Amino acid sequence: MNKSSLALAVAFGVLAQQAGAAGFIEDSKATLGLRNFYYDLNTKDTANNSSEANEWGQGFIFNYTSGYTAGTVGFGLDAVGLLGVKLDAGGDGDSTDSRKPGQLFPLDSDGTAVDDYSKAGVTGKVRLSKTEGRIGTLQPKLPVVTFNDGRLLPQLFEGGQVTSSEIDNLTLTAGQLEHTKTRSSTDDVGLRIAGTSSVDSNKFYYGGADYKISKDLLAQYYYGELDNFYQQHFLGLTHNLAVGPGALKSDLRYFHSGSDGKNGSVAGRDEGFLSQGEINAANKVTGVEVDNDTWSALFTYTLGSHALSAGYQQVSGDSAFPFLNQGDGSTAYLITDRQIGKFLSAGERTWLAEYGYDFTKVGAPGLKAIVTYLSGDNVDAVGGDRKEWERDFRLDYTLQDGALKGLGVSWRNASLRGNTTANDQDENRLIVSYTLPIL
Repeated sequence: MNKSSLALAVAFGVLAQQAGAAGFIEDSKATLGLRNFYYDLNTKDTANNSSEANEWGQGFIFNYTSGYTAGTVGFGLDAVGLLGVKLDAGGDGDSTDSRKPGQLFPLDSDGTAVDDYSKAGVTGKVRLSKTEGRIGTLQPKLPVVTFNDGRLLPQLFEGGQVTSSEIDNLTLTAGQLEHTKTRSSTDDVGLRIAGTSSVDSNKFYYGGADYKISKDLLAQYYYGELDNFYQQHFLGLTHNLAVGPGALKSDLRYFHSGSDGKNGSVAGRDEGFLSQGEINAANKVTGVEVDNDTWSALFTYTLGSHALSAGYQQVSGDSAFPFLNQGDGSTAYLITDRQIGKFLSAGERTWLAEYGYDFTKVGAPGLKAIVTYLSGDNVDAVGGDRKEWERDFRLDYTLQDGALKGLGVSWRNASLRGNTTANDQDENRLIVSYTLPIL
């Protein structure tokens, strides 16, 4: 029995004795999220524009959050249950069909998408004063590790985490992750860096602090370490300032990353503990030691219904920006992580511009639109630097009243072009979502 399983068994034993205690049941909440997801991908620079993807599915996301048992030390239990049901096959996976399944669903042995898939997780929790410990299923959303929720069902991690807010305006967080269930899979898999790595790690350590200097200024420091891959330090500063009739938000981020364990030796890298480096003469990303500094600045000015953003990001060093990526979709805490691309290659410089509009004042409450353009260049490559650009458009509408109040519809359209190793792509997502309260 591993440490996580043993700790959960102890937690269940305590809860079995105290489940009826005040607070555990009374403060419990449960919801059922319904997510109908249509995904369409057209990969341009392939033979006859093949490698398309057209998949449609219905997701069910059950979340249960208990309260805490009474007493100085309170105990609780959370649970999540996920089910994805295929509505459209998305191709049969053979050479005669240009549609390639696997974007929303796991694949069967014959290359076709499964009819349905499910996964679940439980989390034991304990609270003492303003400190909470959690062990089991986690969905962290931190600068050094963020779960992905970009498809039919969200990603789940397994591990333990402690969060403390004993000091006013200061929140401390520390934890360890051991494996993950990726967004389109039911299997527990190890942790690795994106791209060239061929081996996994089962230890990711993280910790950090959020300090609210004032009501408008937040400072952050976080540390993350993927055993035998990399060590990473993050500094962040977020500030809100009234400027004229509007408000200016500044978001400054800096990451410093270096090698850890086997990634730092030639022998270890020969075993597969690799990060992404420059593009070689064969148009392949080389495997290298982690050596990266990434900084960015994003400024957003909001005036009434309008929001205008401008940003810049610089990736320096011999490697790409390192982050947890299991190859089935992942999220990096970067201003450039958008619908298709992430703009984090070795040496890459990216400019970003974005405009958003809220239609409330013109008689359409709940309707919002946003368009984003990113341009990246200076990607390290043999024979000359490479470049890429992406344009995203998103339209969201949420019903404001009536029997289906809260029903959301989202259309997301994106195009990616460039001469890096990524294929040119056009992508559409249509998502209908609704959350039904149960408790």
